[in-house]
Amino acid sequence: MLQGRTILLIVGGGIAAYKSAELIRLIRKSGGAVRVILTKAGREFVTPLTLAGLSGEKVFEDLFSLTDETEMGHIELSRSADLVVVAPATADLMAKAANGLANDLASTTLLATDKRVLMAPAMNVRMWEHPATQRNLATLTADGVTFVGPNAGEMACGEFGPGRMAEPVEILAAVGSIFGTKGIPMPAPAPIKEIAGPARAKGNLLANKHVLITAGPTHEPIDPVRYIANRSSGKQGYALAEAARDQGARVTLISGPVSLAPPAGVMLVRIETAREMNDAVEAALPADIAIFAAAVADWRVKMEAGQKLKKDGNAIPPLELSENPDILARIARHPVLRPKLVVGFAAETENVIAHATAKRARKGCDLIVANDVSPQSGVMGGDRNRVHILGESGVETLPEMDKGAVADALVQRFAEAFSKSKP
Repeated sequence: MLQGRTILLIVGGGIAAYKSAELIRLIRKSGGAVRVILTKAGREFVTPLTLAGLSGEKVFEDLFSLTDETEMGHIELSRSADLVVVAPATADLMAKAANGLANDLASTTLLATDKRVLMAPAMNVRMWEHPATQRNLATLTADGVTFVGPNAGEMACGEFGPGRMAEPVEILAAVGSIFGTKGIPMPAPAPIKEIAGPARAKGNLLANKHVLITAGPTHEPIDPVRYIANRSSGKQGYALAEAARDQGARVTLISGPVSLAPPAGVMLVRIETAREMNDAVEAALPADIAIFAAAVADWRVKMEAGQKLKKDGNAIPPLELSENPDILARIARHPVLRPKLVVGFAAETENVIAHATAKRARKGCDLIVANDVSPQSGVMGGDRNRVHILGESGVETLPEMDKGAVADALVQRFAEAFSKSKP
């Protein structure tokens, strides 16, 4: 809960500004107080009266207000709150904050604050992926700004990709995470499941590092209703994303189709096929650490049927297969943007160590995390795991643990390996 906490909410100008109203409601329901700065562009999407009514406070808009600035309003606003939240954080606001510009109340307040800042980016996918925005993101992360989202999905402009603002409940969860609380209990709708386990340990082992993680299966269409896939719940990959986040990393999670809640404070990119995952991984580079936990389908149907294949008593239709891109090997041997530490996963049903050792040499990665996924192990879809970490120094076997605890242990090992690896 957020009793006794005051949040300063900066509402930028974007279609997602309407979500700020729900965020205010959730924060107040959780016991927190909210003061709002509304930018000139934000005023085009949501009214000061709406935000004032929900927050129960005056809405601040003008840097040169005669009444507010007689009391140095931008300084008082920036330092009286416990946390500054920017939602939506537009490309313009991110650029101003990253470069120390201060030409309106919002940017001046961000420059003057001595409190933590949480940003929820929202913009067109091309704006988000532009090198300038990615540079600003890296600068702000290095300056200690925390990010939640953006999520990937369909946008108001008709395009699809990362850039959608995180949902208010996700932003609230990120706020609670910063304060070490859980905020409002928000039961997720079925079939979403949370990963079981104890509260996660927090630290700064990966502070200011970009960690790229893949998780879940890929679905390779045969026809509009059938597909080839691997049995993967995505639980271990999602737990790794949470563990890396809790150690201070900026996390990009590229996920195949799973029934898991998006981790708060993580940039989630949803994909379906191996080729989409390959493209998303390439787009997410550069990264300091890349962890390939996804169960990517090795093959796809060479010619996907445009209509459902019929079982009509005639000959069984042949399925000619093509090999999918080897994402792990491609990134491990990337000529320019290879992460300093590349980690692969090996899900085996027999001769686990031998097969994983061969895979590590074949793929060119620094570490391989291997586990037994045979039916009797209960790992696929289960909440527990037992893994072996293979590297140059040999094999380390961890005891069977909850997947959250496995993730915490692995992230600690990865952070140590990263610090020892050559530039």
